Amino acid sequence: MKKIDTNTKEEMVVDAQGKALGRLATEISFILSGKNKATFERNIYSGAPVKVVNASKIKTNTKRLEGISHKRYSGYPGGLTILSGSEVIGKKGFGELIKHAVYQMLPGNKLRREMMKNLKIEE
Repeated sequence: MKKIDTNTKEEMVVDAQGKALGRLATEISFILSGKNKATFERNIYSGAPVKVVNASKIKTNTKRLEGISHKRYSGYPGGLTILSGSEVIGKKGFGELIKHAVYQMLPGNKLRREMMKNLKIEE
């Protein structure tokens, strides 16, 4: 008799083409946290790895990108850097914008870092 492994996690692929940034981030965070499975537990990581394709084709406009603020803090006094969405796209691409949106939607506990390791983004 063959033993079935219930912990196998197959990769989910999410197509970002034509989707808004917030709705895309919500869908990704839902899968990463494992809430789409019947075996969901808050204290155990039970989500699946997520691969985002066509990240550069999300639906957006320049006015909305100027309203998005991407904050980084170096840890030193006066080290807060605030960039607009268009500056982030110019420097690091759409992937960084999606990562930041997903990061903010995940629960702020010890599993957040593990969930973010399972997010892969392709431009």
